[in-house]
Amino acid sequence: MKFLKSVLAATAVAAVCIAGPAQAETKRIALVVKALGIGFFEAAAKGAEEAAKELGDVEIIYTGPTDTTAEGQIEVINALIAQKVDAIAISANDQDAVVPALKKAMDRGITVISWDSGVAPEGRQLHLNPSSNELIGNMIIKLAADHLPEGGDVAVLSASATATNQNIWIEEMNKVKDNYPGINVVATVYGDDLADKSYREAQGLMQTYPDLKAIIAPTSVGIVAAAQAVSDAEKAGQINVTGLGLPSEMAGHIESGASKSFAIWNPIDLGYSATMLAYNLATGEAEAKPGAEIPMGRMGTLTLDENNEGAMADPFVYDSSNIDDFKDIF
Repeated sequence: MKFLKSVLAATAVAAVCIAGPAQAETKRIALVVKALGIGFFEAAAKGAEEAAKELGDVEIIYTGPTDTTAEGQIEVINALIAQKVDAIAISANDQDAVVPALKKAMDRGITVISWDSGVAPEGRQLHLNPSSNELIGNMIIKLAADHLPEGGDVAVLSASATATNQNIWIEEMNKVKDNYPGINVVATVYGDDLADKSYREAQGLMQTYPDLKAIIAPTSVGIVAAAQAVSDAEKAGQINVTGLGLPSEMAGHIESGASKSFAIWNPIDLGYSATMLAYNLATGEAEAKPGAEIPMGRMGTLTLDENNEGAMADPFVYDSSNIDDFKDIF
């Protein structure tokens, strides 16, 4: 597989093409991410590359805006429509704002699915959740509560205020927070999946809430920024940063004590699964409808619910006992 980098000047976005073997009926599948330069999505692109190599007749276009905005993604989608790609698999910055552009894509015969961060049902054929939203919501607050036997103040540092996935996970978290006695969620702030802004928001939380015991960041950018802010404030061991992160980026913070544990699913598997689903729909091998079971290669099958959504796998917890086994993988 050859990794080619190109700049789409017309849309002011960068794209990476993973070219498969040249064949007359090669399917071009666009993996549209929230923003380029984020480790989680770069790992997902590796999974897409694995799927393309396995399928043999697939070219992956890895693309996204330079920042986490719906406007940037709409530019990307319009460019992909003009290129007449076969499928778009998108992790959306705003579940509603991208719908008109995606409906236009579907009207042109392009297969559209969402993954990771969903699109409203009218703008896609199916959505791949990385895990059960209920499990994730419970997991992120449990990770904080497990290290606060007497309770305490915790705060949430999320991505953008319009990020579909983070909003659902926080909603599910709030549904079960009373199951953890003494845990007091004092605030939710937004770092827009920008490292510098997330760092400043974490600093603000520590200043505003001097008794803060934990920061929950259900975003791989936010959790690293918050852990660094805690370390720089010399509060490692006093404030526990947890949530969803990548072992490769969090290993040092586990070692320093800024984070005691965190969770994530394998983003490589997520990119692989999204590609397999998009391919099977684009080739007519499967149809997205409630109750359908759609193949995902080595990841098994995705069973769709009444909203044409399904979950890939359970989240996995990383801590000092296992982080070294995964930090060189993703």
